[in-house]
Amino acid sequence: MRNRFTAMFGIEHPVMMGGMQWVGRAPLVAAVAEAGALGVLTALTQPTPEDLTKEIAATRERTDKPFGVNLTILPTMKPPPYAEYRQAIIEAGITIVETAGHKPQEHVDDFKANGVKVIHKCTAVRHALSAQRMGVDVISIDGFECAGHPGEDDIGGLILIPAAADALDIPIIASGGIADGRGLVAALALGAEGVNMGTRFLATQECQIHTNVKDRIVASSERDTNLIFRNLHNTARVGKNSVSDEVVDILSRPEAEFQDVAHLVAGARGKNVMEEGDLDDGLYWAGMAQGLIHDIPTVRELVDRIMAEAHQISGERLPGLLA
Repeated sequence: MRNRFTAMFGIEHPVMMGGMQWVGRAPLVAAVAEAGALGVLTALTQPTPEDLTKEIAATRERTDKPFGVNLTILPTMKPPPYAEYRQAIIEAGITIVETAGHKPQEHVDDFKANGVKVIHKCTAVRHALSAQRMGVDVISIDGFECAGHPGEDDIGGLILIPAAADALDIPIIASGGIADGRGLVAALALGAEGVNMGTRFLATQECQIHTNVKDRIVASSERDTNLIFRNLHNTARVGKNSVSDEVVDILSRPEAEFQDVAHLVAGARGKNVMEEGDLDDGLYWAGMAQGLIHDIPTVRELVDRIMAEAHQISGERLPGLLA
């Protein structure tokens, strides 16, 4: 499958693994690249910009195919040195960056001035139009089904993807609720030029998270997520467990504030879930797509299967309807 997205980034398949905190590390990203898709390191998973430089080098030792780096700008209790991470990305010679979050203009300007192609993640058409005016190259449009931050509009992919395709001139890729070839073909039919998957790549052999998290994703249905921070206007979709249930319960009280749940949602606890496998120690990110995930293949097996299914649907099943 060839289109503007694959041509722009020199990849074989219109499939991307977006940045995920505590997940986007060298072994997984290199495996995605080797499978012909676009893998993305997560800058803020690395403790310092110097560590990010080392992780970029470690990825290059594993693959000579294109990969990118994610830089997400979100409100945090202790803001990281974004400018230093940005400079590390540029100095390492990275040519593909995924940005996300709040007011990325400064970062986009610097990346573009240094020849970096920018994919910006949005959850609304109005934000995507703003990013297009900033000069980004591709929009990753996140439907309400996604893990992480789906925005506050609650628009699912069936509406959001074609709405974005109608409004934008630059390529868009679809994110949220996609885990197989059916989702890829559907996204292409709706006007996207590729898909961005997160939850599906968590349940792969090369992903360096604890097997307990992978097994939980496989065992879960599309109903096993929680929406937290809704009353704080910073909605996030996470896997359903005792911690996210408690966060929802506390924040349902009219007088509740973020400080009431800060001890439950701390990033260090989420990291411990991913690395130690204690599923009730903190939050873990998972989207509704987990209802479509039933195994833990290698990345190569997953990507090949997605593409084979997409070709079968588009080349045989759909043409058969017209006949």
